[in-house]
Amino acid sequence: MWKVALRGLLAHKLRFVLTGLSIVLGVGFVAGTFVLTDTIDRTFRDLFTETTKGIDVAVRGKEAFAVAGGGELREPVPAALVEQVGDVPGVAFAEGYVFSYAQFVGKDGEPVTTGGAPTLGMSLHDSARLRAGATMREGEYPRGSDEVVVDRRTADKQGYRVGDRVQIQFQGGPGEFTISGIIGFGPADNLAGATMAGFDLTTAQRVLNREGVFDQIDVVAEPGVGLEVLRDRIAAAVGPGYQTLTNSQLVEEIAAGIAQFTDIINYALLAFAFIALFVGSFIIVNTFTIILAQRTRELALLRCIGASQGQVLASVLAEALVIGLVAAVVGLGSGVLIAMGLRSVFALVGADLPTTSLVVEPRTIVVGLAVGVGVTLLASLVPALKAIRVSPVAALRERAVTTTRSRAGRLRVVTGALVTATGVALLLLGLFGSAGNELLTIAAGVVAIFIGVAVLSALVARPMARLIGWPFAHWSGQPGKIARDNSMRHPRRTASTAAALMIGLALVSLVTIFAASLKKTVNSTFDQAVTADYVLATSSTSGQGFSAEVARRLAEQPEIAAAAGVRMGPVKVDGVNQPLFGADPVAYDRTTNLTMTAGSLTDLTAGGAAVRADVAAEHGWRVGDTATMDFPVGGAQRVPVRAIYEGTDFDQPFVLALSDFERYYADQLDLFVLVKAESGVPAAVSRAAVERVTADFPTVQVSDHAEYKEQQTNQIDQILMLFYLLLALAVVIACIGIVNTLALSVLERVRELGLLRALGMTRTQLRAMIRWEAVIIAVLGASLGLVVGTFFGWTLVRALRDQGVTEFALPVGTLLLFVLAAAVAGVLAAILPGRRAARIDMLRAITTE
Repeated sequence: MWKVALRGLLAHKLRFVLTGLSIVLGVGFVAGTFVLTDTIDRTFRDLFTETTKGIDVAVRGKEAFAVAGGGELREPVPAALVEQVGDVPGVAFAEGYVFSYAQFVGKDGEPVTTGGAPTLGMSLHDSARLRAGATMREGEYPRGSDEVVVDRRTADKQGYRVGDRVQIQFQGGPGEFTISGIIGFGPADNLAGATMAGFDLTTAQRVLNREGVFDQIDVVAEPGVGLEVLRDRIAAAVGPGYQTLTNSQLVEEIAAGIAQFTDIINYALLAFAFIALFVGSFIIVNTFTIILAQRTRELALLRCIGASQGQVLASVLAEALVIGLVAAVVGLGSGVLIAMGLRSVFALVGADLPTTSLVVEPRTIVVGLAVGVGVTLLASLVPALKAIRVSPVAALRERAVTTTRSRAGRLRVVTGALVTATGVALLLLGLFGSAGNELLTIAAGVVAIFIGVAVLSALVARPMARLIGWPFAHWSGQPGKIARDNSMRHPRRTASTAAALMIGLALVSLVTIFAASLKKTVNSTFDQAVTADYVLATSSTSGQGFSAEVARRLAEQPEIAAAAGVRMGPVKVDGVNQPLFGADPVAYDRTTNLTMTAGSLTDLTAGGAAVRADVAAEHGWRVGDTATMDFPVGGAQRVPVRAIYEGTDFDQPFVLALSDFERYYADQLDLFVLVKAESGVPAAVSRAAVERVTADFPTVQVSDHAEYKEQQTNQIDQILMLFYLLLALAVVIACIGIVNTLALSVLERVRELGLLRALGMTRTQLRAMIRWEAVIIAVLGASLGLVVGTFFGWTLVRALRDQGVTEFALPVGTLLLFVLAAAVAGVLAAILPGRRAARIDMLRAITTE
């Protein structure tokens, strides 16, 4: 039976290549995901091992606050602690270290951006031992208050040379420095995508807002002293308010933080890989169903000469095993190329992920092979079981069998309805209920809905094919009529082929509808919440903000009525991290439209916080109460509740008086500035005043109300484009399914096609007939996908209403373009099968048994 299986594969190489291609792409995506994230993990780990190799023990603030978008905040340590640490037995010497925001301005006057990585300023150690992780590529370390070193990658990209003067933006405003050297870190040219400006310690403390404090104290041990022993001694000396780590612990903790980031990427990309494999499984089922229908007499002959049902089943599964194994191996090889492609996709949307040499772990190979073989075997099992149920005697008759029938049975209707209903219930439970694992419940619901709709789609395939094919039947003559009839003749086959495209288009429609709803919500919320004439924000995607000096200077301009610099930081309430805004209460009140339910925003001038109404109700707070909040600097504080407001999606749970924010946070960067012009001042004059101030701060982008909304929607469009690119793989696999089905259909209908040619149909008409069949299948899949995707989109928006997504938008024009694109995809998918059909020898075809 193994020989039978292998000969069957060799006899039908093309059809199995097309079948295996979907597995190649799916496994390649899985392997590429693991290769990419493993490479990033290895890159960061090697880099941090290199940059910290001179540090034996590190001392830093104990309490960590998670920051939105990644990273953490810790309370700085007092400078006096360095001497205390240095006196601990076993410490050779200790030095303080600081880091914070510092952004270069390029020679063209534009800010140097990183695509998401931080723009860092830091101190450089005096000790050569502590500088062991750094390599001075050119020049020397800074020795004065106006000197800086820059990382090699930034220097190369910006054309910086030793001796050049560069402008750098800080929390307190811009500064100008001379480049004294260009630095690297072992073999790396920079810190994993970040830009780096290095200063001597005194200068770094001054420009980075760290005077009198350090972010970390780095310790070198005396020879022969164990690092764990020294760590414990230092911990006992400094007390429980600080965290003390050995070098290995420091590297592991930093790497663990990076692993959280790569895990998110890993799970997200694996979800798209699962989608691709799920779509591919429909193609495998369809392909094996058609092939086994064509080989019914062959399989029956095997039964007649003594093969058991189990042996026939084993031969079919052996074919699937070989296809799956070969496709998985090829997919693993393509995973490296896909990893490079995924990195380019992220770079395209501004997230340039650092990588060095690619890493292929044994786990990647094992998972890739298991997924490829497993999916292929499972998808081929149902068609194989159907095929062996056919009676050998019945199968040997002239008009034996096809496994597709024109009418769906009662069992199909009941099964499809039950599966769909179960899927809807799971989806609603995951979105609106309290399921244990919401994401898993939602995913199971979505998969069940797709399977249920695919099962039920055979019921509507015939009437929809009739409707979709009507224009072709009336405008393109006999080829269009025959194409429509062929699509209607095998509704299960048509529906099964269309189901693969349905999944891809449903997900594309879902993200399109959600993005449109999100943009509509953002615009509506911004219009309601903000009364400012201008919004100032950074053009960088790192989310670090910019100098608070901008708002201070704007407030001094006679054309400006109010300039509210808004800062953002984390706070812990009942042990839970939450974000808050810090702003001048008077200016913030004049530039926003908060609906106060108790108290007034201007009451914050005496210190304290305004609390969003839902948060206040959750904790039972009223105006006059005192809330306990934990801050990065100062720890737990009792903060008076001065006001309560009805919030929008624009607002955070808390608004803190600026005087309090400056006391509780080490970094003072404005996330954005809201600017209100004086009444009666023309827009051109007020904007000129704003731009006059921001001329010294090239990282700041000035936008009026309409421009800012457009920027926000453009950011959503960038993310949408990323989803489109990732979902494109599923759509491509679905189009391969159409090609495969049409190619197999041509083989199945050799006599019919030869007879049509004998009756006078030209090759051009034959190709047109195949083309219109493909278009009907594609448009059917797209139409079903739009219906399912619209349901998913509406459900998701409803589920996120409490999270601020309050507007539902249906981009009809875009969705109709998807249908048109599906039709074009159908035309392209029909090219090869059409050519194959046109080459059929009519005389041989009509005499073929």
